[in-house]
Amino acid sequence: MLFARRVTMSEMINNREYRQKILKELIGELHEGKSVEEVKARFADLIEGVAATEISEMEQALINEGMPVEEVQRLCDVHAAVFKGSIEEIHRPVNEAEIPGHPVHTFKEENRALEALISEKLLPAVKAAESKDSGEYTGPLSNIFKELWEIDKHYSRKENLLFPYMEKYDITAPPKVMWGVDDEIRAQIKEVLTLLKDGSADKKETLEKAAATGDRILEMIFKEENILFPMVLETLTEDEWVEIEKASDEIGYCLYKPVMRWLPMGSGASGEKQNPKVEKAAGYVHFDAGYMLPEEINALLNTLPIDMTFVDKNGEVKYFSQGKERIFARPKTIIGRQVSNCHPPASAHIVEGIVADLMSGKKDHEDFWIKMGDKYVYIRYFAVRNAKGEYLGTVEVSQDIKPIQEITGEKRLVE
Repeated sequence: MLFARRVTMSEMINNREYRQKILKELIGELHEGKSVEEVKARFADLIEGVAATEISEMEQALINEGMPVEEVQRLCDVHAAVFKGSIEEIHRPVNEAEIPGHPVHTFKEENRALEALISEKLLPAVKAAESKDSGEYTGPLSNIFKELWEIDKHYSRKENLLFPYMEKYDITAPPKVMWGVDDEIRAQIKEVLTLLKDGSADKKETLEKAAATGDRILEMIFKEENILFPMVLETLTEDEWVEIEKASDEIGYCLYKPVMRWLPMGSGASGEKQNPKVEKAAGYVHFDAGYMLPEEINALLNTLPIDMTFVDKNGEVKYFSQGKERIFARPKTIIGRQVSNCHPPASAHIVEGIVADLMSGKKDHEDFWIKMGDKYVYIRYFAVRNAKGEYLGTVEVSQDIKPIQEITGEKRLVE
């Protein structure tokens, strides 16, 4: 009977749902104030191994049950330390991601470069600075932290390329938590650079914060490679990785640049998963980057704080926006009318000349600015061309720029 009971307990401990329940309890205990050592002891007794996806599910469950994202973020470093031993035991093949050029391979190579920068430059510089005067240590350490700021590109690719795909698969908690920590690290780097620039800053405080920043970056590297990357490799399709790879150049890289472009070993999509959020229903207008309903497009264009009129390649007025505060009155009767007939005879030839220059390729845009009562109106004409460079028409954009000219100082998003 004793042996039979042990088997039952083992089965229960290995049960995914039961283990998920225990993981949530452990985080809850940490939240309530228990020490890391207390939780570690219970964790060692009850959990033999935990997959990265289960950590994701645990965080998501806590948020769904009402725990603020900020609380999960506060616990992030603590539970990473608790789970570290178990996560390191996971050995999951990632052959495709080991190919140079694959986004995950690039992320990992950047992490190796960051680790080298911290261990070979940052920490030795902090140690050496302890015996130097301010003028001697601030310069070299500032150069290291300017180099370290390249991490912003690493985090930006993660936040703007990986996180959107995760959210499409309803994996929302890990991105929110990780993005918050990324921003904290960015703030730490900026703070150290400010202290190094300030000749009166306390040396001991500056060096402590410099070393702490390095430690925080190393902790994030661990979380990426043991939680984030296994999770996205398990979730995203081959085609989605191709799109991520294509978009990476625009954001840039951190201390490393892939030496070759990555293409999947197959001939296209894996076919194993479909993005659950992609709408293929009739009625959507598909763009180079996204899709919208006609109602959404119309409302969006009417919301923009500009007047916009489109004239096709034949000189026919096809569209104009109808914002709340229009600069130039336009009746709907001009739709289908030749643009040259929409202007007084005295100025019609000027409009025709502008359109001719845009159509021929002599110019890509033409700008004018005039005062109209209390408005200062900026009028711009742009040639609209397709991907082959063929002329499709001209768009006129008008805006009252007086309120923009009066802007001073700063107003940040957090305000």
